[in-house]
Formats: sequence, C-alpha cells, structure tokens
Amino acid sequence: MRSIVIVGAGQSGLQLGIGLLAAGYQVTIVSNRTPEEIRTGKVTSSQCMFGSALMREHALGLNFWDAECPPVEGISLTVPDGAGGVAISWASRLDVPAQSVDQRLKMPVWLAEFERRGGRVEYAQAGIAELEEYASQAELVIVAAGKGDITSLFERDAQRSTFAAPQRALALTYVTGMTPREPYSAVCFNVIPGVGEYFVFPALTTSGPCEIMVLEGVPGGPMDCWGEVRSPEQHLATSKWILDTFLPWEARRCADIALTDENGILSGRFPPTVRHPVGTLPSGAPVLGLADVVVLNDPITGQGSNNASKCAASYLASILAHGDRPFDAEFMRLAFERYWDYARYVSAWTNALLTPLPEHVLNLFGAAGEDGRISHRFVNGFDDPRDYFHWFMDPDSAKAYLDRV
Repeated sequence: MRSIVIVGAGQSGLQLGIGLLAAGYQVTIVSNRTPEEIRTGKVTSSQCMFGSALMREHALGLNFWDAECPPVEGISLTVPDGAGGVAISWASRLDVPAQSVDQRLKMPVWLAEFERRGGRVEYAQAGIAELEEYASQAELVIVAAGKGDITSLFERDAQRSTFAAPQRALALTYVTGMTPREPYSAVCFNVIPGVGEYFVFPALTTSGPCEIMVLEGVPGGPMDCWGEVRSPEQHLATSKWILDTFLPWEARRCADIALTDENGILSGRFPPTVRHPVGTLPSGAPVLGLADVVVLNDPITGQGSNNASKCAASYLASILAHGDRPFDAEFMRLAFERYWDYARYVSAWTNALLTPLPEHVLNLFGAAGEDGRISHRFVNGFDDPRDYFHWFMDPDSAKAYLDRV
C-alpha cells in the first residue's frame, strides 16, 4: 500500500486525502489546528462553490449539507452610474445552483470522515524539519497549507505571476438579518469603477443560514479602509458605511444586519501569485505544492475553493495514473502542469478583472442586460472560466460574439 502525507486540512488536502483512501492508499493528513480550534476560530474564506466542484464532493460522498445550506441560484451584476443610481443591472440563473458552507463547519466534519474511512490525522505545526521526517517515511509529501519557512520552499514563478503587489484591500463580513434577494437567491456582484467591488451571497455558517459580504477595495482608494478597524463592531460599521456610500440599493437590504459571531470577520491583502510546484528540502527530497500554495488568486471571481477542489481532483488523477512508479520531482512537475492547463485560464480571467474594465467588457455587460443569452453565458462561466476565452477576454472575440447574437 503506497503511503502519502498531506500537510493541510482544508478543502484541497482533505478532498484529495479522502479520494486517495477510496483508491486504497495509506494517507496521513497533518493539521495545525484541531477540529474544535477550527470550529471556534475565525472565518478563513467565502468559499462559494459552483456546480462542477460540488459534483466532485458528491462523488466522494462529502455533500453533508445539501438539505440545510441555502442555495445560490444565480448571479447578478450591477454597475453604478456614479450619481447614486445604476448604469447596468441584470441577473441570470446558474444551470446548477452554487453553495457556500463555512469551512469552520465543513472541515471538522471532513476530518472526522477522513478518520472514519481509515485515514490518519496528526495535529502538529509542520516546518522544514517535520517535512524532512515525513519525506523519509512516505512515498509522496504534498503541501496544501503552510506558513513561515515552508512557504520559502515554493519560489514565485515570475513568468506566470502577473502582479507583484496586492491588487485589492480585502474584507469578509458574515451577517444575519439581511433582506433576501428576490425573486431568487444570487451572488449579487457590484463593480464600482476605480473604487472596488462588492459581492454578497447566502451561505451556511456554524449558527445556521447567513449572508457573506465580500468587499474588495482598490489600494489607496476609499474602500481601502480596514487598517484602523480594531473590533468586530467597527468591522460591521465599516462594511455598512461602504454600502451606504457607494451602493445604496445594497445598503437597503442591510438595515437590520448583525454579525453571525465575533469571528465572522476577516480583512487583509495579498498579491495573486503562481509558484513553482516542487519544493526541495535541505536533504534534497522533493515535496509537491497543492492548490493555493502554488496558484493563489484574488477572490474577486470566487474561484478559491473551486480551484482547490479542481486541483485536488487533478492531482488525484495524476497519482492514480502514475501507478507504481516513484513520485519524483518530474512526476510532481507534470502533475502540476496538468492542473495548470486549467488553472491558467482562471488566473488570467481573474487578473483581468482586477484591472480597469476595457471598453469591450463594458459593452458586453451592457448587452447582457438586453439579451439573456449573454448574461446566462457570463454567469455560468464562473463554473468553468475557460469559456470566457472564446468570447469575453479580447475585443475581437467579443465583437464577433455580439455580431452573432
């Protein structure tokens, strides 16, 4: 029985570990937090997962919250006119509803399920010395999380990384009491040119249904305002101020909101980064980076957990196809390239939305308000962003598409 160690107990690490158990592998997952520490800790993401990522969970029998998690049935897009009104506004349904389950709820259950299915969990803070020990005992070590000296193992890929600095000041706010969107639930996506973005959608947290507010401010702009926030109450007030100032139609939904809990907030910033996938330990042993460790995108397109799921599925396929051969550095490089053949499209699309929107994109957004075929195609591209490269990403293909429809 081949042995694999996965450092990190998030979406990608646990999904891959459970998939490997089903294929007969001996798997150890290393987590730096216990289930109780995860459950009572701060939120870590917004994790809106679209159809194909959810289907991967279903295939592994990990869809434990279908009956209680509120569905995300569509996506709406709004662009203000700069004078307190709306320039563009439309919505379309997703072919397959999306879903967001707070990882504080999800990961403790998945850890228990991993152990129930025969996996081993080690609770430890893994550094270089620990990775050396794992590499001496297991045939493959995969790093799905890490801080400090572990991150230095995976060098930034300058050719594949578009930005060297953070492109948004980021904040999450988990709330209850928001007026539901009618006539169907959706990711309500608002683009404020030159200022930032705001999107909000229903989710399930540790205390029940909620809404997750995601606020993205252009650095140095008025939404880059989280540096002086010191308390959960200030965080909520700042979130409401942004809506009152720039998005009054969203503010009206938030008259009675309250935080789900004091840990239902997060703020920070990071540069979108692609890293080389193979890290080399001092002993010379290679380790393989997984998901956000090697491809970290800004959350503006909501692809983080979806990419984690798809990376786990891609690596699982590569491992199973590799048979009994050694898991050497060349295997690791090829496994990543197989995933990058998908992820490069997600990164390019996400990075494009972090820059000022070009005229052809604004034209497409405007046309989508007049033609449901365009809005439907845009909305459902969130599940597989490769489609955007046929009609959305450059002026010529956009013009040819609009001419056809």
